[in-house]
Amino acid sequence: MIRHIVLFTVPKHEDLDAVLDGLSILTGIPAATRLEIATNMKADRFDDGIDVVVYGEFEDEAALAAYHAHPLYQTSIDRVKPLRGRRFAADYVVEDAVREASSPSPTKSET
Repeated sequence: MIRHIVLFTVPKHEDLDAVLDGLSILTGIPAATRLEIATNMKADRFDDGIDVVVYGEFEDEAALAAYHAHPLYQTSIDRVKPLRGRRFAADYVVEDAVREASSPSPTKSET
């Protein structure tokens, strides 16, 4: 499974609802097994610069590619891009993700 996370800034607060509406178009694309669009709670004490989060789950790379190729994806871009600021995206394979702390490497005196 692939997780797809996109973070947006929205420079003008009055454009936030329009950005959310434009991103909500993405929920009509059937390639995702899960797709969520949300405003950032801004609870992190170190950075509150991100305004909107898109979170998606896809069965495989082919499903993610189908999502990007769908006509609704371009429709969403056309509506959102003029209103958003920065965009950050990350995709990763869930099965390859680190899920627990690794053992520390032994020091030279322990080997």
